[in-house]
Amino acid sequence: MNPPLPNIQAKADLMWPYKTIEGHHDELLGPDGQVREPWRMLVGELEALGADELNARWDQARRFIHENGVTYNVYGDRDGIYRPWQLDALPLIVSSTEWAQIESAVTQRATLLNQIIADTYGPQRLLRERHLPFELLYGNPGFLRAAHGVKPRDGVWLHLYAADLARAPNGQWWVVNDRTQAPSGAGYALENRLVLSRVLPESFERCQVQRLAGFFATLRDLLYHLAPTQRETPRIVLLTPGPYNETYFEHAYLARYLNLSLVEGSDLTVRDDRVYLKTLSGLMPVDVILRRQDDSYCDPLELRDDSVLGVPGLTQAVRAGNVVVANALGTGVADTAALMAFLPGLCRTLLGEELRMPSVATWWCGQDTARRSVLDKLADLVVKPAFAAHGSEVVFGDSLSTKRREQLLAQIAQRPYRYIAQERVPLSTAPAWDNRTLQPRHLMLRVYAVAKPDGGYAVMPGGLTRVSGSVDSTLVSTQSGGGSKDTWVQSDTPVPQFSLLPPIGQSPRLTREGFVLPSRVADNLYWLGRYTERIESTARVLRSLLGRIVDQSVLADHAILPELLRLLHEQGRPAPPVPDEEEDFDAREIGRALVPMIFDESAPNGVCSDVQRVYRIGFGVRNRISLDAWRIITRLRDRFVRPTGRLAIELNAAIELLNESILTLNAFSGQSVEGMTRERGWRFLDIGRRIERSQNLVTLLRFGLGHADSLETERLTAVLETANSLMTYRSRYLASVEPAAVLDLLVLDESNPRSLTYQCAMIQEHIQQIAPSTPGSQRPAEVRIAMGLLATAQLTEVDEMVDTITAGRRTRLIQMLDWMSREFNELAHAINVSYLSHAHAARSITDTGIGHTP
Repeated sequence: MNPPLPNIQAKADLMWPYKTIEGHHDELLGPDGQVREPWRMLVGELEALGADELNARWDQARRFIHENGVTYNVYGDRDGIYRPWQLDALPLIVSSTEWAQIESAVTQRATLLNQIIADTYGPQRLLRERHLPFELLYGNPGFLRAAHGVKPRDGVWLHLYAADLARAPNGQWWVVNDRTQAPSGAGYALENRLVLSRVLPESFERCQVQRLAGFFATLRDLLYHLAPTQRETPRIVLLTPGPYNETYFEHAYLARYLNLSLVEGSDLTVRDDRVYLKTLSGLMPVDVILRRQDDSYCDPLELRDDSVLGVPGLTQAVRAGNVVVANALGTGVADTAALMAFLPGLCRTLLGEELRMPSVATWWCGQDTARRSVLDKLADLVVKPAFAAHGSEVVFGDSLSTKRREQLLAQIAQRPYRYIAQERVPLSTAPAWDNRTLQPRHLMLRVYAVAKPDGGYAVMPGGLTRVSGSVDSTLVSTQSGGGSKDTWVQSDTPVPQFSLLPPIGQSPRLTREGFVLPSRVADNLYWLGRYTERIESTARVLRSLLGRIVDQSVLADHAILPELLRLLHEQGRPAPPVPDEEEDFDAREIGRALVPMIFDESAPNGVCSDVQRVYRIGFGVRNRISLDAWRIITRLRDRFVRPTGRLAIELNAAIELLNESILTLNAFSGQSVEGMTRERGWRFLDIGRRIERSQNLVTLLRFGLGHADSLETERLTAVLETANSLMTYRSRYLASVEPAAVLDLLVLDESNPRSLTYQCAMIQEHIQQIAPSTPGSQRPAEVRIAMGLLATAQLTEVDEMVDTITAGRRTRLIQMLDWMSREFNELAHAINVSYLSHAHAARSITDTGIGHTP
């Protein structure tokens, strides 16, 4: 039973005073100030919950968004790709009756636009019969001549469609934009649902909110249906422009949710009119591409020749019928508001119906009559580019100066077909949770439709509600600081508990197959391993150095400070220069100079800059690592905030940060060991770690044992600290630190996970698992190098290396370490050539599983 009808404005004791904005429809309150029917249940729940509890839940939700890396790249924003997704604590609620009308209108509109696109690239009857002007088509950069004559499966061009809706003051919904190119936001709508159903689980159930899983199940079924081959498991990929795209999180999220391979253009290649995915196992045929980038960027050979995001030859592969792209190449032709002026007539011509939902009044300036209307009432209109390729500037007619108005009119007169004008729609408002109160925010609703395998369209029972950033702003663009809401569509009947996951009790097909691993992803995992190890090694050296600077009581250790500074230089770190004379060495000033290397991202090869690299790499492979691993990476990045205060405060904060970073990196290593199956992705991650650790260890050994002098004991102690082996050494040897014992522990001891022999053994094991099986004389270069490194480490003669001293230098040891350093570099190069760059012709895995060289 619904709670009593509250009058929010009339109740002085209500914890959330809320005021509507005159001249705008409010979703929560009617004109009489009473709560609208669909909101009654939620209002009652919120009043029972209380502001404190809602605030606590919402703080937890924001932490969830942050830790899960839900981001949106606002171009030019300080946080860049790290900007957390903005979600409001309250949903937009739509009744089932009202939603039925929206669903019917969106279905009709998707069907209509699909037929318009099909005619555009087919018989072009609409042009010949003058239902559409030629200039609107051929002046549209979205019209791809290369797509003309292509016949997509089942005649469906528009597989995924979105409409941006706005509600006028009279309560009527209007279509403001049609999205036919590569509609974004469905993944964010799904993430919004996940978060808000956790924040308000009781309200979510009692409001009988329709689930979103059925929509995504239809999308998944459609992609399998589109496969041109009849294989049991067609290969479907999601094509993304990459991590710097504004909605990359959504791409990765949907790929994981739908169990698709997330790929970039460089991951794909075309051979003999077929699209292949570059993997460590060779080239694998691709059947369906769900694209998330504009179609003109998809093929630099036939479409946009300056694109570095596409796949050369993709258009020909589509034309040959060997791959299906969804949305089809060319659907961007309908992604223009200029078409809206013609939709009512086109709907009657093609469907024999009237539009069920009107578009906002639109004039295309390419027509004389429409252009004159625009000029007559410019002050009441919004002027925009007709086509996205010509920019996105929005001009409000009532805000133009005389000079700017004349400039705009001249631009329209010069190229009228490039401009459209629309009426301004006073956007409706809905309550948003802001500073423990409810405040009105303007909104637009993006609704999604997906083509069904058996015909027609299915509409998502919800959508992405976008809201303005403040009560004074009517801009609802996420790029302009706006936020979002979950959209709750109510049901009159009990909601079925549908999920994309298999039902409980149903046994899945047993398999140990994992993700197909593109070479680019393997490369990213490899460098993720290298950079995490590089940060830990540097952090240990810096901790040793700063600890001695801060601890003034250990005067004897200060003699080693210049040596540790040299070690940082040998590691390629931007450390301050080492003074020529010992008396010129000022430990406090050196500490002051080291602080920016730790905290400042702008310091090249500094600790913070490497942490940012780890975050960027992790962001690019986040669909391949566990949620806990991603949270560890996020936590590592968040801790690098430089303190303010005296030098002593900065130095102590730096030491504390280094301690926390080492612990966090150890947690990441533990997560990779315990949380990843022993597939190729994990092996490349670990190979990267082992090669980096080996190189650092070689540098450490050269630093600690290369010279036999009075500072050797101090150097060796620092080496053991940095190599995380001091406790092991002390448990074995009660005497002082001796060169032979240190060399044995850090080179020969296979039980020490920090020794060179251990690293080489792990590297060889990994390479043997990923390298193709070949006769001994034809072993790949990486196999031969790994075997040589392991043999050299295992056969090291400790006494000879330690005792062979010439002019204070252990020449035999230095020669061996220099050789190993070069070989590790050669090993890294060989791995890159063999697996990560596809410099050689790759083996192709055909439908029959037989490999051949294309």
